Amino acid sequence: MHILIAEDDPVLSDGLLRALRGAGYTVDHVASGSEADAALLLQNFDLLILDLGLPQMSGLEVLRRLRGRGSHTPVLILTAADSVEQRVQGLDLGADDYMAKPFALQELEARARALVRRGLGASGNVVRHGPLSFDTSSRVAYLNEQVVELSAREVSLLEALLQRAGRLVSKEHLVQALCSWGDEVSNNAIEVYVHRLRKKIEPGGVRIATVRGLGYCLERVQAD
Repeated sequence: MHILIAEDDPVLSDGLLRALRGAGYTVDHVASGSEADAALLLQNFDLLILDLGLPQMSGLEVLRRLRGRGSHTPVLILTAADSVEQRVQGLDLGADDYMAKPFALQELEARARALVRRGLGASGNVVRHGPLSFDTSSRVAYLNEQVVELSAREVSLLEALLQRAGRLVSKEHLVQALCSWGDEVSNNAIEVYVHRLRKKIEPGGVRIATVRGLGYCLERVQAD
């Protein structure tokens, strides 16, 4: 899961970064509305945590532009406790949830997980694909009800493939899913991670098909 935080308060943004990265998410941070808009143009994110009171461009304008481009990225807006009108505007513009400041960090993490599950199409904590299941809360994968031991990047890779199970996922999208800005993950490295993940899940009946030159697709192995 790749999250973008758009928040200009350095203390709050640092706390959010630490908490969400500690929970296993890939997280990037910007401190202005114009930076947020540019980031959302350049990359695909699985969740946007958006402060409405951003400098250079308001959070509402960032949201308006995002939805105007046809993006369905889940958005959790952060507002001042007394800005009821802004909260209503944000929801009307297509935000998925909001929290008023100050808020409990644990509640924000729980709401973020709920939006992640919604984006994965799951009604509970667990996303299933044939014999494979993934708990979005504990970030643990199971194959035929047995825990699959995965590294942090293998977990991120699996999550990215599960989000688009049965559909093609490009290498470029996987590079974005596996790294934050400033990190470097090459196409060759993606191939290595796919090879490792494939060895762990294919014996249980889930295949990662390679579409040469385009990307990968998570498929169920058909029984003979």
